[in-house]
Amino acid sequence: MLLNDRNAIIYGGGGSVGGAMARAFAAQGARVFLAGRTASRLDRVAGAIREAGGRAETAVLDALDEAAVDAHAAEVGQIDISVNVTSTYDVQGTPLAEMAVDDYLAPVAKPLRSQFLTTRAAARHMIPRRRGVILFFGGEGDKAANRMHRLGGLLAGFAAVEALRRQLAAELGEHGIRVVTLATSGIAESLPDDMPGAEEIRQMITATTLLGRAATLEDVGNAAVFAASDWARTITGASINVSCGAFLD
Repeated sequence: MLLNDRNAIIYGGGGSVGGAMARAFAAQGARVFLAGRTASRLDRVAGAIREAGGRAETAVLDALDEAAVDAHAAEVGQIDISVNVTSTYDVQGTPLAEMAVDDYLAPVAKPLRSQFLTTRAAARHMIPRRRGVILFFGGEGDKAANRMHRLGGLLAGFAAVEALRRQLAAELGEHGIRVVTLATSGIAESLPDDMPGAEEIRQMITATTLLGRAATLEDVGNAAVFAASDWARTITGASINVSCGAFLD
C-alpha cells in the first residue's frame, strides 16, 4: 500500500473533504489522526474507517489554538503527513464598499493563523526525521476569479495561504520535507443540500470545467494519497490541479 504505516493528521477531519482524505489515507495503510472541533463528526468518520479495517484516532481541538495544536502534535509524535482543511471563515455576498473590516480580514487572518500553527507543528516533528509531506487544499485558482463579485476577503485569504506554502517549501526542502497544494475550483459534492443556492453553485462549478464534470470527494482523496506518497517524491513547492480544467496552468 502507498502509505503503509505512515501517520497522517487531518485537521478538519470530520468534514466532507477531510473525511474523504482520511478514508483514502487509511485505505492505503496510513494511521489517521482526525482533529476538529466537533466530536460527533470526527467519530462518524473514524467509525467508518475502522469498519473498513483502517486505523483512526480522534482529537477535539481548535486549530487556531496554538497550545492545543502543539500538544496534539507532540502526542502523535511521528508525523508523516499533515493536511489542514478547516474553515475559511469567509463572509460573502456583501460589496467591499459596504463590508466591515473584520469580515474582510477573517478569511485572511484566521486560516493563515490556523495553517501556520499546524504546518509549524508538523515541520518541527518532521525535520529531525528528514521526511514528511505537508498538504494544502484549495489554492489560488484561476486569476479570472478576481473578477467575481462579493467574495469578501476569500481570494486574499487563498493568496496568503499559498504564499505560506511557497515559503515553507523553500525552507523545508533541505530537510527532505515536501509541501504541495491540491488546487481546486470547488467540490460540488461537498455542498450541503440545505445550503442556500447550493444547486446553482454546483452547476456553476461544473459549467466552468473542461471535462464537463466536477471533481468528486473520492477524486480528492485519491489525489491526496498520490501527493502524500513516494510516487510523488519529486513534487514539492507546487500545486496539483484537480479542477477538471476549471482553470489552466
